[in-house]
Amino acid sequence: MKNTKSIYLLLVLLHAFIALVVFVIPFLSKIYALLILIVGIYYVYQNKNRNNEVLYVSSYLVGAEVFLRMTGGNLNNEYVKFSVVFFMLFGMVYNNFSKNGLIYLLFLMLLIPGIFVTISEADFNIDVKKALMINLSGPVCLGICAIYMFKRPILFEQLQRIMLMMGYPIIAITVYLFLYTPSIQDVVTGTQSNFETSGGFGPNQVSTVLGLGMFVFFTQLVFFSKSKLEIMINGGLLAFISFRGIVTFSRGGIITAVIMIVFLLAIVYYYSNMKGKKKLTMVFIFTALLGAGIWMYSSLKTKGLIDKRYANEDARGRDKKDRLGGREEIMDADFSIFADSPFLGVGAGMGKSKRLDKIGIQVAAHNEITRLLAEHGVLGILAFLTLLITPFVVYINNKQHFYFFSFLIFWLLTINHAAMRTAAPAFVYALSLLFVQIKIPEETEN
Repeated sequence: MKNTKSIYLLLVLLHAFIALVVFVIPFLSKIYALLILIVGIYYVYQNKNRNNEVLYVSSYLVGAEVFLRMTGGNLNNEYVKFSVVFFMLFGMVYNNFSKNGLIYLLFLMLLIPGIFVTISEADFNIDVKKALMINLSGPVCLGICAIYMFKRPILFEQLQRIMLMMGYPIIAITVYLFLYTPSIQDVVTGTQSNFETSGGFGPNQVSTVLGLGMFVFFTQLVFFSKSKLEIMINGGLLAFISFRGIVTFSRGGIITAVIMIVFLLAIVYYYSNMKGKKKLTMVFIFTALLGAGIWMYSSLKTKGLIDKRYANEDARGRDKKDRLGGREEIMDADFSIFADSPFLGVGAGMGKSKRLDKIGIQVAAHNEITRLLAEHGVLGILAFLTLLITPFVVYINNKQHFYFFSFLIFWLLTINHAAMRTAAPAFVYALSLLFVQIKIPEETEN
């Protein structure tokens, strides 16, 4: 037990050190990216994927993606998505997959007509390869991950370790953000999303991954902290990550994390006995007090501007006209594009140029659902319904998967404000399809 605690603390410190080294020597971020891939391949090959090692490696990649992007370590924008797809296929070579999971092959096939529409309709000003790559890499990553994880048996403790692998590089992100902007007061002057407090990278994506980190270390704190040292480590990490997530001034990831935690506590409370419910009541109180403390500290450090941000006000306290940071106009444009081409859509990746005609600017979609409508038409609706309905069918006989609703909520809310620019929503969605067991059933003696 002591050895396990020491390893955990060592890994936490290691990732804080990685952030420090990369901050001082940015080029090492590319070495870090390559090492994850090389070590991951060796790890899976050495163990023949007997314990779903590909999930541990993929989870780590998903957690590290934003860190690699903000530090220039990504070999290309889709590096992590393609790496995750590679490891899922690698895992299938060793362990095959459920035939019922091929429902997600149907999901991918529904997107193929949109490719042909793009090829036939795109003019010489559009880089077809790039447009397809950017807009289809996320759905492809989701489809392949879902096929591998569909009803794959796993212990709840193993699932938590997979989540924790995602959490380690998020620690590196948080430490890097502190090194990048140690003083929040010096850079916060308004209520808009803040690139300075987000490490010079997109606040939306940073907020999303930090929100995911909040959930990871909340579950680690509540369910897997068996000693005072572990409570201090996980409580400290939760508070630190939450604070840096809040001060990005990007609301999507933080609101998503809070809703994930609320659903998790509600599900666990529902299935607990009376003794468990009494303990959970204390957890509710502790969570509320911790959350209030983190928020008050954030408000103090931002001189009250964070309160105005979440109240949808500007720095002077005046209400803003739009509540979604301009996303409403983009969504309206997508609905209009769908109305013009309802059957096959305008083609995968073509939405950006079509929005120029509708709202006067070329802008990428922030909402994956409206993007599917605009670019894939009716087939896009069918593709989305496949993604939405299938997990609930799996969940009917998978009630020990306590994270199910939290994972699905993360996917659904994230694709509504950050589309599928990172691999996180694709991978976390697929985690909801795992067949989770709290304990290994005892074998019946003959």
